[in-house]
Amino acid sequence: MSPSRERLVVIGGDAAGMSSASQARRMRGPDELEIVAFERGHFSSYSACGIPYWVGGDVSEREELIARSPEEHRKRAIDLRMRTEVTELDVEGGRARWRELDTGAEDWTSYDKLVIATGARPIRPELPGIDAPGVHGVQTLDDGQALLDTLAGTRGRRAVVVGAGYIGVEMAEALINRGYEVTVVNRGAEPMSTLDPDMGCLVHEAMTGLGITMVDDAEVTKILTDDDGRVRAVATTAAEHPADVVVLGIGVRPETTLARAAGLPVGSHGGLLTDLAMRVRGHENIWSGGDCVEVLDLVSGRERHIALGTHANKHGQVIGTNVGGGYATFPGVVGTAVSKVCDLEIARTGLREKDARRAGLQFVTATIRSSSRARYYPGAADMTVKMLAERRTGKLLGVQIVGREGAAKRVDIAAVALTAGMTVEQMTALDLGYAPPFSPVWDPVLVAARKATAAVRAAQG
Repeated sequence: MSPSRERLVVIGGDAAGMSSASQARRMRGPDELEIVAFERGHFSSYSACGIPYWVGGDVSEREELIARSPEEHRKRAIDLRMRTEVTELDVEGGRARWRELDTGAEDWTSYDKLVIATGARPIRPELPGIDAPGVHGVQTLDDGQALLDTLAGTRGRRAVVVGAGYIGVEMAEALINRGYEVTVVNRGAEPMSTLDPDMGCLVHEAMTGLGITMVDDAEVTKILTDDDGRVRAVATTAAEHPADVVVLGIGVRPETTLARAAGLPVGSHGGLLTDLAMRVRGHENIWSGGDCVEVLDLVSGRERHIALGTHANKHGQVIGTNVGGGYATFPGVVGTAVSKVCDLEIARTGLREKDARRAGLQFVTATIRSSSRARYYPGAADMTVKMLAERRTGKLLGVQIVGREGAAKRVDIAAVALTAGMTVEQMTALDLGYAPPFSPVWDPVLVAARKATAAVRAAQG
């Protein structure tokens, strides 16, 4: 390495890692900045969010989920080393120890700047039988391929999904599309704990209507296996649920094992702590982004862990700009997310009721049922909108939407309003687009804002 040339080492070859590498390369050429990236899997720069739709058959080819292959990165003078895991960081010495998974070869690589983008790992509880063949977590393309291989080699058509969050709900839909009998085992009373229970029950009704068997308030105790060691059932404290394949949809945790061992700062949710420039706190030349970090919730003012590709790509752009000599920041999030189960759309942004209580806020709620289009226009579908507002000021705190076509993306109106710090009364005057094929005269979000405004006034006396 030339004395005048710096070396950037990137750990993780997906959204945050390769976005940061690519942005840094745009700003600084190979003569100024050497970039070495390590990825322990077989794939780089892919859409993990698309895996359920690939498994379910909506996306026909795995390659459709890959935004940029390792070869494409290498053509841009990024030394991307696949199937290579970083096993140790020497922060004081500015070096990373790596190991090739296929050959066992290992060595140290020095760095001037470091990006940690190690992502998240599926929660895999320590239960008897959890590692049996036929039990799958779904976080990477390798995971998705392993699940598809199991589905192709399994004669039975019974699937059990453990967990009913985003991953669990999306994988239940994927397996329904594959023709499986699907049972969802959920610890909570309703699916989608990211929603308030009164909204989660709408998702429950829709899933049951699709033929999915919902087992609620259930604690999984073990995975039962056949004589050949393969999964045959999921046992709870109350019953056994036959299964030819099991998908774990319990959620994810930040993958910070490497960072913790190196003494880097980790927050209460297990994610790395960074400043607005995505620089790891207390470390001038180390950045981190993606699913392994905690971010500021702009509504509650607290740190949160939210694993979303949208955030990871933004983190990467910010990091790459800063590594490349520019300046950029990531101010935080409002917690916007959308999903679906078959034709039911699910969306949320901001705080749930329990989030608001935890933050010490007094609030009012308003729930309305409206239509995606003018009622007389063909294809109009019902949706339910729930809105939270601060009792004293009327400031918008959160919105949840459940409905059919045209429901989910309306949450973006609320996301912008949250980011701008608007009150629900201010929202009622928003100049939103209207035509009968797209919306009623009063958009459902505005109807909810009007009702929330009335609730604030009533609460203020």
